[in-house]
Amino acid sequence: MVTPDFVAPADREAVTAALREQLRELPARSPFYADLWTGHGVEPAAVDTLADLPKLPFTTKAMLRESQAAAPPLGRHAGTGLADVIRVHASTGTTGKPSWVGVTRRDAQSWTEMVARAFLTMGARPDDVVLHGAGLTLFVGGLPIRDALESIGSTVIPIGTGASEKALLALETLGVTALHSTPSYARYLAEYLRSHGRDPREFGVRKVFVGGEPGGGEPAFRAHVEAEWGATVTEGLGNADMAPVLFGEEPGTGGMRFTGGRHVVVELIEPDTGQPVVPEPGATGELVYTSVDRECCPLVRFRTRDRVVVTGLAADGAPLIRCVGRTDDMLIVLGVNVFPSAVRDLVQTLHPRTTGAVQIVLPGPGPRVEPPLCVEAEWGEHPGDRDQLRGELEHLIRSRLSVRAAVTLVPPGSLERSEMKSRLTRLAG
Repeated sequence: MVTPDFVAPADREAVTAALREQLRELPARSPFYADLWTGHGVEPAAVDTLADLPKLPFTTKAMLRESQAAAPPLGRHAGTGLADVIRVHASTGTTGKPSWVGVTRRDAQSWTEMVARAFLTMGARPDDVVLHGAGLTLFVGGLPIRDALESIGSTVIPIGTGASEKALLALETLGVTALHSTPSYARYLAEYLRSHGRDPREFGVRKVFVGGEPGGGEPAFRAHVEAEWGATVTEGLGNADMAPVLFGEEPGTGGMRFTGGRHVVVELIEPDTGQPVVPEPGATGELVYTSVDRECCPLVRFRTRDRVVVTGLAADGAPLIRCVGRTDDMLIVLGVNVFPSAVRDLVQTLHPRTTGAVQIVLPGPGPRVEPPLCVEAEWGEHPGDRDQLRGELEHLIRSRLSVRAAVTLVPPGSLERSEMKSRLTRLAG
């Protein structure tokens, strides 16, 4: 049996050749990589095949922030100057301080190609009318996805965020067939419509494309969104520093496949040791990206902190994945790894006794948390006995996630709603 890999066999030779050329030229274009590789005693020539990539050191988000602080605005890692950049996006990360991502004209064309391939995989078609409910500002899920959908031939309605009343008007008048948004907004918009006396299913939306945060792959959360809209949910996964969408889910396959083509090389590593992990069914690890032909931000072995599980293989042998959370969001409770999104999905399983909204209240900065894990959850439209509901939730979390939880039930609408990414944790006080 051939070992599963993210690079299609037909692309391997071209990707390898392009990668060798990019690595050979990079030290002259990027002082950051010239210094990084010299400091680790490695040369680009050490990478002759894709299997040689682990000979090079990782690039981390902290390194990129330091690089931009040392050489603003784009940093020492940038392969081009601002004069060659046609657009700037931003990645906020966990600190909230943006790091700038420059895109040249060629980079933008590559992004459009990759994102269009992902959305075609997810089910977008030229005759779709897509309500584009993502921020059309610095967010890479905004303008680049609009470009890709338009390149497919879909009709794009660029609602953005903070305009749910306009989304309702578009749904009423424009024959919308598909919604693109974060999972949080797909649920938020359904709640908004119901609060205005409308059933989301009445508008005939057949497809919901989600991404930008974990949630689209959580079984209970997905089932809830599909039931609310009467539509099929598929998800995509990307990274602001590398490309907006690099994985897309074909309906009915149970996971996302790599759709970055010849532009990006993907590795799966063990987060703690950094060692390679074969992407075979059941494997878990962190995604690492290397750009093959990027001009402005030619990142090499960039650690995304996206923790994924390989759910299976496609008919052609390509690995299929689900993102279970970010390693920098993960909590550790008495040695047990807990992703906040997993807690949300368990709470969602008891809908309509719960609304599905949840927040974990932390006594201090994570990742280590002393038990019990303090969880606030909203009771729903039909909660039944609330003491019994609270006990069931605590038992469910303990039995499924192996951690002791203390659940506090709060009224519907008490917890923060977001039209972008939901905040699933907050500090006490």
